[in-house]
Amino acid sequence: MKLFRALDRGILKLEEFILSYAVILIALMVISKPITRTLLGYTLPFADEVSQISVTVATFMGISYAARKGRHISMSAFYDLSPFKVRKVLSIFIPALTAVILFVLAYYSTLYVLDIKDSGRVTAALQMPMYILYMFIPIGFFLGGVQFLRNMWVNIRDKENVYIGTEALDYNDMEDEKVEETGHL
Repeated sequence: MKLFRALDRGILKLEEFILSYAVILIALMVISKPITRTLLGYTLPFADEVSQISVTVATFMGISYAARKGRHISMSAFYDLSPFKVRKVLSIFIPALTAVILFVLAYYSTLYVLDIKDSGRVTAALQMPMYILYMFIPIGFFLGGVQFLRNMWVNIRDKENVYIGTEALDYNDMEDEKVEETGHL
């Protein structure tokens, strides 16, 4: 069990590192383009590719992080109005279904990445193999599926509470002051 906790903490730190630096890279590239265009008369040829890579990495690696923290997009109108028992059942069923969908997407995106790798395509400016850009897609889908399975398991294990993420209680069961502290409004 300690091994799994250490692995989970390591994955969390890696996700935070990757997401942080991807956002920083996006900001640097977006800021550098008009500055270099104004000062030098041209833009950096690799800026668009670096931005595209960073957006792809942040988007797909962010799936797992959002699922862990309970910050994923949810359509919760009926869920929020439901009594505790219905929300408890939904908090087990929805993550299970989401995990299955993410694992299927991980499988098909892996096939796509392998197809791109076999084609030998490279990016225009950096001449980087295209599969490196796209390999974060199946990784993100897979890690997201694992996190949603963990969300399901947390809700199966804890009979008294409903969790929207492995680290986030359902805000419907919180006092108003605690909801404000977590940022769920």
